[in-house]
Amino acid sequence: MKQSIQLVLLLFVAVAVAQAQGKGVDKQNEKIRDAGSSTAPASNGTKQDTGAGRGMDFGRGRSPVVPLIPNPYRLMGRRDAIIKAAADVMRDRKMIVDDAASRPDEGMIVSQPYTFSKGAVVTKSQLNRVANVPDLSSRDWTRGRYTITVNVQPIDGMASNVTITATVEGRTDGARGVEWVTLQSSGAAEQEFLSALIESVTGAPPPGHDSVSPNP
Repeated sequence: MKQSIQLVLLLFVAVAVAQAQGKGVDKQNEKIRDAGSSTAPASNGTKQDTGAGRGMDFGRGRSPVVPLIPNPYRLMGRRDAIIKAAADVMRDRKMIVDDAASRPDEGMIVSQPYTFSKGAVVTKSQLNRVANVPDLSSRDWTRGRYTITVNVQPIDGMASNVTITATVEGRTDGARGVEWVTLQSSGAAEQEFLSALIESVTGAPPPGHDSVSPNP
């Protein structure tokens, strides 16, 4: 009888130990499962530049967009001082002032045509930068040039409206001979000259613009 009771007790203890061990394994597995299921994108903590949780950054590494300068541009300065500065910018950019076409007393100064590209290999791409170029498959663009016109209209004694206009031309060599074709300006030449003029008058480039090279 005693032996039977002891066997029952031993069996009871063994069952209890096995249940406890089973619960411990379940707990551990549950922990592992919980830890595994909690892994999700963007769970890298404060470091978000590696792994599956890296945040999307479509702008990194791209050049910032340069804001357009208003044209006409309100510039602080007297008309005669701005006209002189415009003539200086033309000379710095290897352009020649057209004295016959310019009327500085009326606030207008004009450059002679400036050739900025020569050769059939590069001229078309250079023209596309400053003008809207039609597709003339039967002709090759061999040169590009533009004329800059600066108009300065005083607003009051200390400020003026400055307008820059570029007349762009491309030369084609074809069966009909050499011909200069007037193209619609894209505004790039105007923006470059206006930026250089603002820097010349104020001592600093417009906001969002780097210093402009004297050679366009």
